[in-house]
Amino acid sequence: MGGTYMNHRIESMRPSASMVLMAKAKELQKQDPTVIGLAGGEPDFSTPDRISMAAIRSLSEGYTHYVVGPGLPELRAAIRKKLLEENGIDWDENCILVTPGGKNAIYLAVQALLNEGDEAIVLDPAWVSYDPIIQAAGGVTVKVKLDHAKDYKITSQALEDACTNKTRLLIINYPNNPTGRILHEDEADILEAFLLAHPQVYLLSDEVYERIVYGRHSISMAARPSVRERVITMNGFSKSVAMTGWRMGYLAAPKPVYDVAYKLYQHSLSCMSGFLQKGAMEAFRCQREIEDMRQVYEHRRDLFTSALDAIPGVRCLKPEGAFYAWVFFDIRGMTSEEMCEYLMEKAGVVGMPGTAYGEESACCMRFSFATATADLERAAEKITAALTALQ
Repeated sequence: MGGTYMNHRIESMRPSASMVLMAKAKELQKQDPTVIGLAGGEPDFSTPDRISMAAIRSLSEGYTHYVVGPGLPELRAAIRKKLLEENGIDWDENCILVTPGGKNAIYLAVQALLNEGDEAIVLDPAWVSYDPIIQAAGGVTVKVKLDHAKDYKITSQALEDACTNKTRLLIINYPNNPTGRILHEDEADILEAFLLAHPQVYLLSDEVYERIVYGRHSISMAARPSVRERVITMNGFSKSVAMTGWRMGYLAAPKPVYDVAYKLYQHSLSCMSGFLQKGAMEAFRCQREIEDMRQVYEHRRDLFTSALDAIPGVRCLKPEGAFYAWVFFDIRGMTSEEMCEYLMEKAGVVGMPGTAYGEESACCMRFSFATATADLERAAEKITAALTALQ
C-alpha cells in the first residue's frame, strides 16, 4: 500500500536539509575525526550554570508534574518585561505562550492563521522549515527572491508583486538565517507601509537571533504602534543562551491569534515541563554570559570571514547578526551543491548549500561559526587549500 493512506501534505515534504547534513557530518566524523561540521546552528557553549542549577533544583524539589496553562505565570511575566524593556513590545502576559522551542511557536502561529489555500509570503533566502510548516497548514508559500547583488534588501515592489487577495501572512527573520543581515529602519518602514496597505495580512517576525548582533540593534516590528495588532513575535532561549536541547521558545501575539494558537497547544502539547521553565527563568539574569558569548561570536565572525575573503573567487556577506557566514563562490562555474560536495570531499568541511535556503542565482554556502575557534581556523585553512587546488 505504501504511502497511499498517509497525509499527503506531510508525506510530500522535503526532509530538513540542515538536519540531513548535520547527520552526514556526524557520520563522516565517525570515519574521520578531522572532518569539521559547520552545517548546524548549534552553539558550542554550555548552558550557563545558574540556568542548569535552577532546573536541577526544581527537579529535586519534585517539580515534575503537569503545569497547566500557557506557561508559568512568573516566566510569562519575565518574558513580558524583557519584550517591553529590550524590544519596545508591550503585550500583556495573556498574549504570551511558552512553547517547546521557537519552531513550535512558528508552527502554532501558522496553523492559527492559515486556512486551506491561503498564501504566505516568505523572503528568500529563508530558513528551511518555513515552507514545510506552511504546507502542513494547507497554505501556499509565495517566495520573494531578494537580490544578493543588492544585499538582500526588502523592496516595496517585491512585496506588492507577491501579494494577492489570498495573502494572509508574511514571515520575516531578522537577524537572518542564513544571510546574517539585520532589519534596517528603511526596510521596517516598507514593512509597516505594506501591512497598512493590506489589512488582511499578518506579519510573523522570527527574532530568535536578536541578542546576537554586531554593532547594531535588532528592530522588532511589533514595537510599531500602527501595526502592533497584526504582528506575531517569535523568540526563544536556544541561540542566545545556548539552550538548544532544552526546547524553550515563546510567541507573543495579538489576542485573537493567541487564543486560536493556544487551543491547538492544549490539544497537542498540554503544557511545557515545569522544571525546564524554572531553569529558563534564570536566563533573564544571564546578561553577562550572553554578552560574553556574543563577543566570542563576533571574534569568530571576523576571523573566519577575513580568512575566506582572502581566497580568490570567494566573497563573504559580512554578518550583522546571528552566527552564520554566507559565502559566495565564483570558481569554475560550480553550483552550490557541487561546491558543498567538493568541500566535503576534498576539505573535510561540511556546510550548507545556498539552494537549501532558496538562493539559486549564485553559488553560495552557509557556514556556522558557532563552533570552537580552533576548528574555524582549521576549517578556513582546509577550505583555502582545497579551493587553491582548483585555481
